[in-house]
Amino acid sequence: MLLNLWPGNHLGFLYPTVAFLQIHAHRLFEIRQADLAIAVTIHSCPPGARFYWIFASSLAPIIPRIGLYGLKYKDLSIIQCTLEKEVKKMNKRKSKTTAQKYINFVEALAIYLLVAYFPLPSSILTIETAVLTASGRVALGVLFACLFLWITEPVPFHITGFLGVLLMLLLKVDSFATLIKQGFGSETIVFFIGVLTLSAMITRSGLGKRISLFVLSLTGNQTAKILLGFLVTGTVLSMWITELAVAAILAPLAVSLLNDEDMCPMESNFGKALLIACAWGPIIGGIGTPAGAGPNQIAIGFLRDMAGTEISFLEWMKYGVPAALLLILPAWWILLKFFPPEKKTLNKSNQEMKAEFKAMPGLSHDEKSTVVIFLITVVLWVLSDPLGSLLGIKIPTAAPAALCIVLFFLPGVTTFGWREIEHEISWDSIILIATGVSLGLSVYNAGAAEWLALAMLRGIATMPAVVQIILIILIVSILKVGLSSNTVTASIIVPIIIALATTYNLPMMGIVIPACLTLALAFILVTSTPTSIIPYSYGYFTITDMAKPGTVLTLLSSGILTLVIYSIGLLSGIY
Repeated sequence: MLLNLWPGNHLGFLYPTVAFLQIHAHRLFEIRQADLAIAVTIHSCPPGARFYWIFASSLAPIIPRIGLYGLKYKDLSIIQCTLEKEVKKMNKRKSKTTAQKYINFVEALAIYLLVAYFPLPSSILTIETAVLTASGRVALGVLFACLFLWITEPVPFHITGFLGVLLMLLLKVDSFATLIKQGFGSETIVFFIGVLTLSAMITRSGLGKRISLFVLSLTGNQTAKILLGFLVTGTVLSMWITELAVAAILAPLAVSLLNDEDMCPMESNFGKALLIACAWGPIIGGIGTPAGAGPNQIAIGFLRDMAGTEISFLEWMKYGVPAALLLILPAWWILLKFFPPEKKTLNKSNQEMKAEFKAMPGLSHDEKSTVVIFLITVVLWVLSDPLGSLLGIKIPTAAPAALCIVLFFLPGVTTFGWREIEHEISWDSIILIATGVSLGLSVYNAGAAEWLALAMLRGIATMPAVVQIILIILIVSILKVGLSSNTVTASIIVPIIIALATTYNLPMMGIVIPACLTLALAFILVTSTPTSIIPYSYGYFTITDMAKPGTVLTLLSSGILTLVIYSIGLLSGIY
């Protein structure tokens, strides 16, 4: 059903998906008087406008407050007026002209030429055992040029990744076959497709909403407890399904709750805290297991391909789960301090919340199938080592993910076909990961990663282990703020850390794990991870609202990670 608002612009009632991740879907907005979702597409925006952001920031405060059956002409006029204002505002502030984009490419070229060919004395080109060869300088030049393009974004992230791969070929750093194999041929890609498929099924089947309502029935109507409940739920769920999907599940429920309480966007402290919690909870849980966040598997893949070191699911959990659990309460405390709720209790009673959950129909066929496949996948991840020993084979983490895909689409298992699910898989993210891995390995193979590691971090080799840990955590945290994506940061920093450990014969796990866990903890900037963009898009908090408490949590998390990693490392005999 489409309502014509004005020429070239339409309000469509579409199936809920997550459009802001640039996966060619449409954004969902909850409404008060009907259990439907409203997605808005702005067809009149000029090509340079980031229209997903436009309608996210403009409509999030409006649409949820307009009942489906109360839409009137004046309401549509308000929507139109707001959209037009925001389009002009965002276009002026965010969009780039074609000329500006090409200027970015020229600047990237200048960076490449400077890094690759600027005359340097041998004292700089040679650091201890590492020599920056001509090929290594070219590889670094391509990497830094791509880094600049990732930050300025004249083209989408994944397109820049393809460009980097092609430049590595044309400049004779590596063969095309090698570049494609080390990125797209990585088992990391299979793992991601499996996890994203599982996440899509949890959302599509309705299981995600059921879980969220169950949590509310437990927390009751106290705002502080609800905030904690959202953090705990986000943390636990994102250990097993991608943090992105968890944020997509929690955010609409939070907005619906706020609408029922008449808590307005940008005005409600509880609204700010709750929507930020919808980002922070999944981000915290994402470090718990290899399945939680994208950088986890990228780091594991680099360790396997570059250092010959395998990290099992359980080995990662040994560090990740305690760290994640210890971060929940500090995150809760910080949100309450920065955004004290204007109400201690909601208007809706505990009984009403429990009744809403009980009123849900029984588990559907799709929900039951999703639960069973989810449990099978988790069990195989956790027991991969003993099961592999029993069968006489090695079971990588990607294998259960591949089995998950197969099981979902066996005849009669679910009512969804692949065509319905594939649109909810972030293929551009997968391309970014594959090309990022290719670039990182090329830099490593050219010997440039070792040289860069010594140039940046050689001083820490002689420091005590606990100091090494906290310095690596702080360095990675700073890099995440400067870079545009935690995935990009992983592709750049992990090969450098591995090269450092190899050069100085440092304990590989002891020095890489701190970097790995820190990569996914993007608390400060909304743009560091798509997980934060989803709650942000509803318009309840600003970038500054998240950055201030996020800075405090980043500092606290650095101390917590150091304590956890060093303690477990001592018990494991690493340090």
